[in-house]
Amino acid sequence: MHTRHFLCTLLAGATVLSAFHAGAQQRPIRLIVPYAAGGPIDVTARVLAERVKESLGTVIIDNKPGAGGNIGADAVAKAAPDGLTIGIAATATNAVNPWLYSRMPYNAATDFAPITQMVRVPNVLVMNAEIAQRLKINTVPELIAYAKANPGKLNYGSGGNGSAGHLAGEMFKQQAGIFAVHIPYNGGNPAQLALLSGQVDFNFDNLATAAPNIRSGKLKAIAVTTAQPSASLPGVPAVAATLPGFAIDTWWGLVAPAGTPHEVLAKLNHAFVAALNSPETKTRFANLLAEPVSNTPEQFGAFMKSELAKYEKVVKATGAKVD
Repeated sequence: MHTRHFLCTLLAGATVLSAFHAGAQQRPIRLIVPYAAGGPIDVTARVLAERVKESLGTVIIDNKPGAGGNIGADAVAKAAPDGLTIGIAATATNAVNPWLYSRMPYNAATDFAPITQMVRVPNVLVMNAEIAQRLKINTVPELIAYAKANPGKLNYGSGGNGSAGHLAGEMFKQQAGIFAVHIPYNGGNPAQLALLSGQVDFNFDNLATAAPNIRSGKLKAIAVTTAQPSASLPGVPAVAATLPGFAIDTWWGLVAPAGTPHEVLAKLNHAFVAALNSPETKTRFANLLAEPVSNTPEQFGAFMKSELAKYEKVVKATGAKVD
């Protein structure tokens, strides 16, 4: 019976692999993006889809936004594991949402087969430039010192409870030993407008979103949230230089449904890693202030596992929940 089961499994895997090789030439691969068209995740996915045409054939982008990315991620999880449907896994869908949402339609730890990470985008601690000048805050130590000397006087905005900006803010408060009022907004853009108008004092924002206002002088970049300084913001230190171990950034990568054969994952990995490492891709991503990150399926899987564990602690510490 064991031999029979092994042979059946082997035959099934060979059938899927054969179908993938044939399908890559005849049927397009569907790449599900769990966010709306036009954002950084969608743009980078389209760049890669164009770059892998010769090796994988046509890759069609299928945007399925909603429920913080859960709708699109669930569509990937429940697709046939034949390599013809793949998708984007992101910080929210595969690290934050499992702890934020009371009910999840998929299991982030078991329902996906990693292909490769794609991108890392630093987040940045920014202040309204006028407020920073008035309060004489130019560095993380100065921000912490002011908050300690003036408890409850500072506030910060975010794109909503459980958003990346909210979690980064709570993590910062906890490690710095300060208190600042959190003001949630309905999305990242309203939160940035509140910061620009002086309704809030500081935000933790995505660098790609904040960069134009940093360049124009409307926002003061205090520090980046990656473990090391970012080449995209020369001269701006990392929060970790003051608070060792502080690291929270935005990432996304490619996954397939669990059960996709190893040989299919290897072929997809090879094609997308080559695309990520091409000079053209690096130039396109640099314009989005996004850093290409390529690795093996095993490395990306280990990374997502560590991020899932990290955000369990962060989300539970905030008490944020989405029903």
